[in-house]
Amino acid sequence: MKHVVYAVYILGLFLSSAAAQILINGAGATFPEQIYQKWFSEYQKIDPTVSFNYQGIGSGGGQKQILAETVDFGASDGPMSDQNIARAPRELWHIPTIAGAVVISYNLPNSPVINIDGQTLALIYLGSISKWNDPLIVNQNLGIQIPDIDIVVVHRSDGSGSSFIFSDFLSSVSSEWKNKVGKNTSVNWPVGLGGKGNAGVASQIKQSPGAIGYIELAYAHQNKLAVANIKNSSGIYITPSVQSVSEALKSVSIPDDFRFSMVNPAGSKAYPISGISWLLVYSQQKDAAKGKKLIEFLTWAFANGESYAASLDYVALPDSLIKRAMLRVNAIKY
Repeated sequence: MKHVVYAVYILGLFLSSAAAQILINGAGATFPEQIYQKWFSEYQKIDPTVSFNYQGIGSGGGQKQILAETVDFGASDGPMSDQNIARAPRELWHIPTIAGAVVISYNLPNSPVINIDGQTLALIYLGSISKWNDPLIVNQNLGIQIPDIDIVVVHRSDGSGSSFIFSDFLSSVSSEWKNKVGKNTSVNWPVGLGGKGNAGVASQIKQSPGAIGYIELAYAHQNKLAVANIKNSSGIYITPSVQSVSEALKSVSIPDDFRFSMVNPAGSKAYPISGISWLLVYSQQKDAAKGKKLIEFLTWAFANGESYAASLDYVALPDSLIKRAMLRVNAIKY
């Protein structure tokens, strides 16, 4: 009888805890998804009364869902436009969380490490360069055997912050790209195959000989894909890394609304296709319980979560930017 009573007691505690648990829903960027999932997992160990449901559907989807208020927060690697922000039912804030690299990965025999500049990348994605042994590629890689095979261009098929960062970079180095295509989370790609999410692009590159595509650094490492050195604004070919993205972040000026670009910054050691991720959060939360938990989670993330960044190929925000971001977090009302 005692065992039965005890079992009923434990079941009661479990049901009570489950009933009391608050679910916070988020959606958006796949670029930071791996560190966000790490944060959610670690935070639930500290506060089991809250759980997170995050869907990596791309930055464009995250922006749409937060505007429609079908999620409690959005996530994006491309800043929202003034026009989109104006559509928000009330004040919507960008809260920076983490920085990282968009890398150029490719599928070539023996996986050589190649050098490539932005102008050449623009011509590849415009369809003007279609062979790997084009002189513009070969002349940047003297001494490396570049095969005579077709280039298979791969890009994101969904609205993507990675696409915004990459097209922002191409627009900064190529007037032809800027005038014909421009920058956005979704653009009219002149050529290429689409892949959904960073994982989809990585998969397309792996299975397509001659492929080239842009993905977040962690996805390249996990899929054992070759990564190119990219020519920066100082004329130096830079390997994407935590260190070179940190150099890029140091070089940029950050406005009060936190919407800024990190591409092609000054600095001889800066990786030029770097980007920042934001959580998109309403300044006035509709649900008081969720709003309180969201603030508590963000406070923990800035105090403790940033320490997981380097091990996952991301770059933690500097203390000065964290202090500014926390002022914004503490101003959220619920």
